[in-house]
Amino acid sequence: MATSPILFVFPGQGSQYPGIGKDLFDAFESVRQLYGQASEALGYDLAQLSFEDPEGKINLTRYTQPVLLTHSISCLQAFQEVTNGKVDAGLAAGHSLGEYSALVAAGALDFLSALQLVKTRGQLMGDLGDGEMEALPLPIESAQELAEQHYCAVAACNLPEQTVVGGRAEDLDALVNDFQERYPGKRSARLKTEGAFHTFYMIEAALRFREALSATPFSSPAIEVLSNSSGIFHRKDSNSIRAGLFSQLFNPVQWHANLMHAVTQGCDTIIEFGGGIGKGQTAAEKKPNLASIIKKSFRHQPNPPRYLSVINQETLSDAESVFRL
Repeated sequence: MATSPILFVFPGQGSQYPGIGKDLFDAFESVRQLYGQASEALGYDLAQLSFEDPEGKINLTRYTQPVLLTHSISCLQAFQEVTNGKVDAGLAAGHSLGEYSALVAAGALDFLSALQLVKTRGQLMGDLGDGEMEALPLPIESAQELAEQHYCAVAACNLPEQTVVGGRAEDLDALVNDFQERYPGKRSARLKTEGAFHTFYMIEAALRFREALSATPFSSPAIEVLSNSSGIFHRKDSNSIRAGLFSQLFNPVQWHANLMHAVTQGCDTIIEFGGGIGKGQTAAEKKPNLASIIKKSFRHQPNPPRYLSVINQETLSDAESVFRL
C-alpha cells in the first residue's frame, strides 16, 4: 500500500466551470449519491447548477465553494473506488477553499459538515467582501512593499516570483500603474473574484464565520494537513484547526511554503483532485488548476515529486493506471 510520501492537494476558486463533474456523475453511482446528499443539505439542486448553470450562478462565491468542494471529494471518491482504496496519502493540502477538501480527505471534517461551512463561508465572503485581486510576478517582499503603498495587501504567495495582492479596484489600478513603471516588461493579471480574499477586507466575514466554525464538530485528522495561514501543518486539536481556518480568511495563503514543507517531510508524489481550467468547454478539455504552480515550485530540484491529477474521467484513468496493482 502506498502511504506517507503521497500528498493529496485540492484547488480553490477559479477552477469551477459549467459542466464540472458531469462525466464522473454519469460514470459512478457513488458520485451520484454524493451530489444527492449535497443537494439535500444545501436546499438546491447542486448537480443542475454544476452541470448546466441555467441561472449563471456558478461563479458567485456562495455557489462556487459548494460546487468545488463536492467536485473535489467526488474526484477523490472515484479515485479511491477504482484503486480499491489501496492508495493512501500521508499528507493533504488545499489552496484557500481547497483546505476544506483536504480536511475532509484527512477525516477531520465529514463531507456534509464541510459543505455547510463552505456554504456559510461563501455567503459571507460574497456579501461582506470588498475589493478585487491582482497576480504580480514578484517575490513577496517586493509585492508587499508595493501593496502597502496603495492601501492593498498580500493575499497569497504561490511561487517565489508570483504573489497575489488584494484591494479596492481603484487602489489596484494605481498599484498596477506603479508596478508597470517600476518593472517595465513584466505583466500582472486581474483575477475574477468577488472580493480581496485573504486580506483585511475579509475581517468582518471572518468574525461572523467564527460562530459557524465553533458550532462545527472537528476530529483529529488521520493524516497531516497543511495550513494555508501558517505554511506548516495544522496542530491536530479541533480548536487549533478552527483558529487556522478563521485566520486563513484574512491572512495570505502560504501555498509555496505548504509545498516546500511537504517535501521536507518526504513527499515524493502529489495528486491533485477536482476543478479544471482552460478555454475548452468540456471536462475532457480542462487542465488541472494547480499543476503549473506545483511543477514550477520544484523545477530546479534534482528529484521533484511526481505529479498526477484526477479532475475528469481521462485523468482518473491515467492516475489509476499508475497505481494499478
